[in-house]
Amino acid sequence: MQTFNLTALAHPKSPVSEAFRTLRTNIQFSSFDKNIKTIVLTSSGPGEGKSTVSTNLACVFSQGGNKTILIDCDMRKPTVHKKLEISNQTGLTNVLIAEVSLKDAVKEISENFYVLTTGTRPPNPAEIIASSKMQNFIESLKEQFDYIIIDTPPILMVTDAQILSKYADGTLLVVSSGEADKNAAVKAKELLLKVDANILGVVLNKLDTSRKGYYGYYYHYYYGNDGHKKKVKEKKGLFFKKRREIGS
Repeated sequence: MQTFNLTALAHPKSPVSEAFRTLRTNIQFSSFDKNIKTIVLTSSGPGEGKSTVSTNLACVFSQGGNKTILIDCDMRKPTVHKKLEISNQTGLTNVLIAEVSLKDAVKEISENFYVLTTGTRPPNPAEIIASSKMQNFIESLKEQFDYIIIDTPPILMVTDAQILSKYADGTLLVVSSGEADKNAAVKAKELLLKVDANILGVVLNKLDTSRKGYYGYYYHYYYGNDGHKKKVKEKKGLFFKKRREIGS
């Protein structure tokens, strides 16, 4: 198996990987009444790290012994294949039009970790996302995988995330600390609630844990030129907020 430029895969013992495992645990314990298997990730705007979170989250679910598939549903600006350095020649759109089988389109990244890229870019992504074929396809995946992670476009730009949230068991909103507009994040939450999405919580990405007021600093170690082990702060991490705190 190849090693990709993916933190949770290349550096499983790093503080960032541990943060993603904590996120995985939070999701698993987020509901006792409903089994959370299908999870949509979106953000208010571009550049908030949504696809990075999606990819690493799918990876840590697979590392927990769960057969997991990551689907890139951002048909307008797909990035998952670039992050994993895999081909996007065939993928989701090609499966939906029966051009290729799911088996031929899916890429196995590591044990229990599978990825379905967007495939051929369609002229009508909104129609494809809203189609009964898409809904039935996601339902069929539940029989083959323990977890389905769906990466979607920013919710303020297009309606894709709203539509896909209706098919999912839960939705995560990724917000970039210090970069995202607060009003935009609140608006994103409101758009999800309009379609009765089950908002699991907010992932606060690019969090500078060196700032005062945050506890649970992440640390990593390195060896200096003198050979002695030194401790330094990890400046970026994840912070998870439950749904009731969003927009408060």
